[in-house]
Amino acid sequence: MIIDVILTPAELPALTERDLGRVVCVVLDVLRATSTIVTALQNGAAAVIPVSEISEALETGRRRPDVLLGGERKGVKIRTAEGEFDFGNSPREYTPEKVRDKTIVSTTTNGTRALRACAGARLVLAASFLNLGATVNYLGEKRFEYVLIVCAGTRENVALEDVLAAGALCESLLDIGAATELSDSAQIALAAFEKAQWDLPGTISKSENARRLLAIPELSADVEFCLQRDVVALVAALKGEEIKRLDF
Repeated sequence: MIIDVILTPAELPALTERDLGRVVCVVLDVLRATSTIVTALQNGAAAVIPVSEISEALETGRRRPDVLLGGERKGVKIRTAEGEFDFGNSPREYTPEKVRDKTIVSTTTNGTRALRACAGARLVLAASFLNLGATVNYLGEKRFEYVLIVCAGTRENVALEDVLAAGALCESLLDIGAATELSDSAQIALAAFEKAQWDLPGTISKSENARRLLAIPELSADVEFCLQRDVVALVAALKGEEIKRLDF
């Protein structure tokens, strides 16, 4: 298994020019989109539909009045002339009593854009620290030829927490003997994780996204929540337009 990593969202446009037919993409947006998606599915949501723009979410809501709307801009819940979204992008909002059996349309600044950019891949997985182990086990069992880890980042910039999660994923795939080759960018992510792993919360707390969330009292607990490792035993896969729990 060859492992490559996209470190910044500035690299996403180039994906449209690549043949991804044999590639499995693993999208990471630790703070917070993929952590939220994984949490929603764990708590019983039927599916999450990632869209890039607020207008797409609103249009889907008009066509499908049964769906709930979630997402953020600049970290906070979306409010439009048509009203407030049902959820922001805090995984702690997506409780079982609110999401069970529901389909949620989600739009975030970076995470859902990264997921949509990978739509041409053989398979697209949404991963986080929460379900890292389950994702590694699935990849190890299937032994795909080529895995591309996509760090959603911050605006067009690198996000430290995503790079560290990519490094953790690389390390785990090496540990189980699934990874046979790491690209230079994968080695960068692995080296960053190996240096930071002994104080991951302390390191990530200094990142731009973590500092922004920690400064908002109602969202500060999201950072600790999203850094829990292997507390969700599911694989989240994009099938068509919907992300669902993958049974394997």
